[in-house]
Amino acid sequence: MSIKKVEFYEGKTARQIAIDMINSTEPRLQTEEEASWTQNYVDRGALEVEHYRKRWFSEVPGSMAPDHVLIGAIQAQQNKGYDVREAEKLIVPTQIAYETGDHGTLLKNIALIFKCLSEAPKNLEDPYWNYPQYESFEQYLEKVSFPEAQEINLTDDEIIEKIHAAWCAQIAGGALGTIIEGYTTDNIRKKFGEVRGYLRKPSTHNDDNLFELAIIDAINKKGKEVTAEDIALEWIANITYTWSAEEVALQNLKRGIFPPESAKVNNPWNEWIGAQMRGSIFGLVAPGNPELAARLAWMDGSISHVNNGIMGEVFNAVLTALSWTNSHVRTILEQTIDLIPHDSEYYSVVKFAHEQCLQHDSWEPAWRACEEKYRRYNWIHTYPNAAAEVVALYYGEEDFDECMHIIAMCGQDVDCNAGMIGTIYGVIHGFAGIHDKWLEPFNDEFESLYRGYEKTTIRKIAEDTFTAYTALKGE
Repeated sequence: MSIKKVEFYEGKTARQIAIDMINSTEPRLQTEEEASWTQNYVDRGALEVEHYRKRWFSEVPGSMAPDHVLIGAIQAQQNKGYDVREAEKLIVPTQIAYETGDHGTLLKNIALIFKCLSEAPKNLEDPYWNYPQYESFEQYLEKVSFPEAQEINLTDDEIIEKIHAAWCAQIAGGALGTIIEGYTTDNIRKKFGEVRGYLRKPSTHNDDNLFELAIIDAINKKGKEVTAEDIALEWIANITYTWSAEEVALQNLKRGIFPPESAKVNNPWNEWIGAQMRGSIFGLVAPGNPELAARLAWMDGSISHVNNGIMGEVFNAVLTALSWTNSHVRTILEQTIDLIPHDSEYYSVVKFAHEQCLQHDSWEPAWRACEEKYRRYNWIHTYPNAAAEVVALYYGEEDFDECMHIIAMCGQDVDCNAGMIGTIYGVIHGFAGIHDKWLEPFNDEFESLYRGYEKTTIRKIAEDTFTAYTALKGE
C-alpha cells in the first residue's frame, strides 16, 4: 500500500493509523529485480567512516589549515577543568587505526573518546573552577546593569543602508579571514608578509553567517515572541553544514533534544567560538539596545553553547548594539567589556587583552602577551579569538583597513573575528568607511549553504534584517 493522501491520516491517532495501515495492505510478491535490492544499496557504513575520518583529521575549507577536531574536543574538555587522561590514552591507538585504515577500531575508539569525555571527573585544581558558571541570562543580570536603550534617529532607508554596509563589512571580514584561518601570527607573516587585503578571489561561502540567517528567519516568523526553540527549528530546516559544537547541537536537535540540553549532551566544544561568531546580528536587530541584544544572544547561544561560550556571543551582540549610538571604537570597546560580569572567566580574558592594549603603543606586543597567555586553548576556542578582537579594535580605532590588517595578523579563527568586528564599521561609517576594494569582488551577490539563501544579494539580507528589527519593535 502506498500512502500518498493526507486524508488517510486525518482525524486518527497514531495507533489507529498503524492498525489501519496493516489491515488495508494487501500482500504483494516482489519481482526478481525488486528482490535484488542490493543493486541500489547505498553503503551508509562507508559514508559514516568517511565522516569520522574527517572528524579525526581534516583540512579547513578555505585555508587548508590542519584541523584535529576530536583532539580539540579533548583539549576543550581539559580547558573546562576536567581530567581527560583516559581520553588521551586513546589518541595514539586511534591515529594508528586512522593511518592503517582499521575503520572498525577507529569508530570504536571515537565512541570511547566521547564516553571518556562525558565521564571525565573534575580537576578541582584547575583555575576554571575559580569562576562561577553562568547558566541563565537572569543570573547574568544580577551582576550587570545595562544602560537604557537609545532611540535611533534615522529614517528607515538610512537604517537599512547602515545594516547593508554592516553586512558587507562582515562578509568582507569573513572572506579575508577564511583564507588564513587556523594559523599563527608568525606563520602568516612568514608566508604572506603583512596581510592588508584578500590574498585571492574572495567568496561569500562561510558557515558562520548561516546561523545568523536562521536567527533572521526565526525573528521574522515569531517577532518578539521568538525563542531558542524557534531558532533551533530553523537550523533543522535550513542549515546544511555544521562543525564541532554546532554539529553536535544539530544532531541533538534532530533527535528531539532542544535548548539548553542540545548544547550540553556530548558536546565538549560548547565553549568554542561558534556562538561568538554569530553575535553581531543581534546588534543589528536591536540597535542602541544592548540589553535586548544581550538577551537575544544568550537565548540563541544556548542552542549550542554554555557559560563562557555564550558570553562570547553576548560580547559581540553588545558591541554591535552600542555602535549605533557611539562612533568612537575604543569607547564602545570599553563599554562592552564593562557589560560582561566581572567575576566571569570570559571577562578576565577581554579585560586582560584590554590591559595589554593600555600598556603598549602598538598592537603586536599587546597581542603577543595574549597569544602566550592563551596558548593552552585551541585556535577555535572563544578566548584567544576574543583577545584578538579586543586588540584589533583598540589599535584599529576608526580605520576599517587597519582593523582588518591587525585581526588578520593575529591569526587564530580569523574569519569569525574579522566578520564580527568588521560589522560595527558598517554601522558607524556606512559605506563611506569601507573601501571599494573590500566590496567590488562580491558585486553585492551572496551565495551560501542555507536553504532559501543559496543565491541572493547582500541587500536582500539587509532588508530581511531590517524586517526583523521592526518585528522586534512590534511594528
